[in-house]
Amino acid sequence: MASSEINALFKKAEHLRQKSRYAEALQQYTTALRESISTRDAHAVVECLLSIGDVNRMIGDFEQAEKAYAKAALGAAKMRNREAVADAKTGMGLSRRGRGDWKRAIALLTEALRFYRRNRDREGIAFTLWSIAGAWRVHGDIPKAIKTYQEAFAGYQSLKSDAGVGYCLCGLGGSSRIAGRFDDSLVYYRSANSIFRKLRDTFGTAYSYCGIGNAYRMAGDYRKALSSFAKASSLYRKIGDRVSYAYTLWSMGTTHKMLRDYTTAENYFREAQDLFKKTKDPRGLIYCTLGFGETAMLNGKRKTAERHFCKSLADAKRFGFRVEECHASTLFAYLTGKKQVVCYNRLGIMLDFHEPPLNIP
Repeated sequence: MASSEINALFKKAEHLRQKSRYAEALQQYTTALRESISTRDAHAVVECLLSIGDVNRMIGDFEQAEKAYAKAALGAAKMRNREAVADAKTGMGLSRRGRGDWKRAIALLTEALRFYRRNRDREGIAFTLWSIAGAWRVHGDIPKAIKTYQEAFAGYQSLKSDAGVGYCLCGLGGSSRIAGRFDDSLVYYRSANSIFRKLRDTFGTAYSYCGIGNAYRMAGDYRKALSSFAKASSLYRKIGDRVSYAYTLWSMGTTHKMLRDYTTAENYFREAQDLFKKTKDPRGLIYCTLGFGETAMLNGKRKTAERHFCKSLADAKRFGFRVEECHASTLFAYLTGKKQVVCYNRLGIMLDFHEPPLNIP
C-alpha cells in the first residue's frame, strides 16, 4: 500500500478483525477503501475489498461479501494478480457455501485449490481444503467431508498453525456428530476449545462451545448442553455473528424439544428462523421448519406437522441437502407410522432414532 494513511487504517482494521470486533473492522476497511480509490491505489483497493468480503462473510451478510469478492477478482485480474484472484474465488466459494449453494462453492474452491497447488502455497491449500470439506458437509457427503478435513488438518499441522488446527478440529467435530460418532465429536470440540481460549480467538471459542453443547446434547446431558450454548450465544452476540448464533438458537430449541418443553423450543426455533431469513440460509430454515413440524406432531397437530415435513423434504431435495432430506423423510415416516433408517445408512451415517422427539445432530 503506497499511502501511509491507508496502511495505518488497514492495520487498525486487521487488529479489530483479529479481536472479532467485526462491525468496527468493517468501518475501518470501508474508510481505507475510499481512501484507496481516491488515491488510485489499485493494489490497496483489492486488499480492502477482500477484507470487506471476509468480514461480511463472518457476520453472515453473504450477498455483500460476494459483491466485494467479485469486485476484488475483477480488479486483481486487471493487475494480473493471480493470487488475489484465487483469494477472491475462495471467498466467493465460502459465501456460496453460506447460502447453501454447495455445488457452486465446490467449483469455485476447486479452481482456487488448483492455483494454490501449482504455486505450492501451503497455507492456501490448507485453507481451501478446510473450505471444501465444509461444502461437502453442507451437501451431506459426510465421509468425504471428514476425509477432506483430515487433509486440511495435516496441512495446518505441518504449518504449525494452531488456529488452523483448531478450525479443522471444529469441522471434524461437527462432521463426526452428524456421522453418529458423538464421543469423537466431544473430544474434537474440547481440543479446539482449549486452543482457541489460549489464542483468545473469540469466534473460535464460541464455535467450539456450541460444538461442545451439541456433543453433550447428543449424549443426553441437556444441562451441560444448555450451559455450553449459553457461553457460545454470549460470544456470538458480542461479535455480531448472526449465522452461528442462529444455529446455536436452533440447538437450544432442539435441547428444549428433547426436554419436552415444546413452547420454549418453538420460541428458539422462531428466533433462529428470523436470523436464517436475514442471512438467506436455506439449510438453517429447513432445520427450523423440521423443528416446528416435530413439535406440531408431538402436540397432536398432524396436518400442520405434515405440511412442515413436506416443505422441508421438498426444499432439501431442491438444494441437494442429503442429510436434511433424511431427517425430513424420517420424521414424515414416523408421522405415518413407518419408521425407516435406510436413508442414513446409504450416506454412511450411524444414526438410529427410536421414537420422537428425535435428537437430530
